[in-house]
Order: sequence, then structure tokens, then C-alpha cells
Amino acid sequence: MAVTIRDVAKAAGVHVSTVSRTFSSPHLVNSATRERVLAAAQRLDYRPNRAASALTTGRTHNLGLIVADIANPFFPPLIKAAQAYAREREYHVFVADTDEDPQAEEELIQTLAKQVDGVVLVAPRLSNLAIERLGMDLPFVVVNRRVKGLSAVLMDIGHGTSEAVEHLAGLGHRRIVLVPGPRASWSSEQMGRAAATAAERLGVDLVVTGPNAPTEQGGVAAAAEVLDSGATAAIAYNDLVAIGVIEGLDDRGVDVPGQVSVVGVDDTVTGRLNRPKLTTIAMPTPAAGRTAVDLLLQAVAGGRTAAQATLETSLTVRDSTGPAPG
Repeated sequence: MAVTIRDVAKAAGVHVSTVSRTFSSPHLVNSATRERVLAAAQRLDYRPNRAASALTTGRTHNLGLIVADIANPFFPPLIKAAQAYAREREYHVFVADTDEDPQAEEELIQTLAKQVDGVVLVAPRLSNLAIERLGMDLPFVVVNRRVKGLSAVLMDIGHGTSEAVEHLAGLGHRRIVLVPGPRASWSSEQMGRAAATAAERLGVDLVVTGPNAPTEQGGVAAAAEVLDSGATAAIAYNDLVAIGVIEGLDDRGVDVPGQVSVVGVDDTVTGRLNRPKLTTIAMPTPAAGRTAVDLLLQAVAGGRTAAQATLETSLTVRDSTGPAPG
């Protein structure tokens, strides 16, 4: 005979409604009680009927996770951490890729809205107004973007950028070029502000190029502007762009870091495998994935809808930066 929710309630010494909340809204159940219910369910090999639960609670126990470019090595650690965190809480994650296209992003949100309880948007390319409009009908959490009325997880790229400018200035570089990403990027905006502030404080000239595609090819294309800027150091939007800049400089016979130092952002495996190994701003992507899911589950459960979590970044110095030439 199949184990029922009443059997679990009796074994755990709680009311049936507590068992139901443990599986449908775990954030609403005391942690000790929740563990007792889950232990009883495991002991009895109880598996909740998700279809029936969705009919009674209106919850699917599915979440959407939309990223700008799944081929970018920045995203997989975030996706993996988000999925693991959600799975521990009896939720499943549908992952979708927009290929940096805001129209595709909106279409994906509208499609997923019928199948999920909420959506995490990572580095979205839609305008804030569009996200606010779409967020009226579905709980949202945005990563690396501030949107009025929505919860956000922000990686403090400004702090890491300031550290990068200080590092380069300490090596004697007096002219630095910033190679930003797409025009609609919140991270690019924060990097620009932080770099300008740090450069002014340290008496360093700052040149800004772009906007640029957030890809290796975008970096290769930007290499000519880096050279034309007369800068002896570059800070790129991400590791892929930084690697592309290094490749483009190498094609022109320019040595990194002998003639030009290059800093990336993200601290991806790709950057660590590159030669020279990439000096980069480390981004806490796994923590961002877990925090985003946590905030989303709070919103789904009817909790705070405008919480903000800020995660620290830091500079990791490797081989792609060195003393200014001459």
C-alpha cells in the first residue's frame, strides 16, 4: 500500500498541513520540524505527488534560470550552484540561454511563465522597464542588475575594478584603457564608474573604448583600439574579452605583459588555462547562484520582494600583468 502524507505526519508527530508546507513552502517551516518531516518521509520512502500539489497550491516546484550566453564560462558555476541549492529544497531548474538577445530574453520569460513559480535573470539585456513590466505577473530575482521593486544579487564589480586600477598604477602604468562589454550591461556601467574614480584618485589617465561584444572575438576586435589608445594596460569586461585582447595584441607582435598588461573579470577556468595566466577580478558566481535561488524562493513563498544581496569581488594577480614598459 502506498505511503500517504498522513503516514508521514503521524511518523513525524506533526499535522498533515505541516508536511504539506515542508514540501510546498519549506521556508515557512521551522528548520528542526522540517528536518524531522524530511527524515520521516525518507524513512517511509514517501514521494509527494507534484502534479496534485500543483493543482492545490498553484505551485509547479519549477524555477526558471535565464542567462545571457551559456557558452561563456562565467555562467556554468552559477547554474550548477543554483540547481544544487534548488534541488535540496525540492525544486527543479529550467535553464535557458538568450544569446545576448533582449527579444529572445523576453520571449523566454513569457514561455517559462506558464511552467515555473519564478525566474532568475542573470545579467539581463532587457531594459529595466521591460523587466519591471514582466515582473508584475511572476516573481523575479535579477543578478547583476538593479530593478525597482525586484530582489537582486549584485557582485560588487566596482570594488574589484578599483583594485585592478590600483594594481596597475602600482606597477607604474600611467595610462589604462577600459574595454567594456555590451551597452546595456550593468556590470560595464559599474566598472566604468569605479575605474574613473580610481584613476582620478591615483592620477592615472583612463581611456574607455566600446561598447564591445562580451566574447573572445569582441576582444580580438578591440585590440586595435587598445593599441591606438596609447595605454600600457587594459582592463577587459570579462575573461573572454581579455583573452581576445591578448590574442589580438599577439597577432600584432605586442607582448603581454612585456608591452601591455591585461586584466580580465570572472576568474574562469579559461583564464587560468590561458598563457599567460590571466590576472582577473574573481567573481563569486556559485554564491550568486545559491543566493538568487534563496531570494526567489522567499518571493515565491510570499516573503520580501525587494531584498538585495551584495557579494564581494577581489583581484587575483597572475601572469598577464607586469611593470609598465620603459
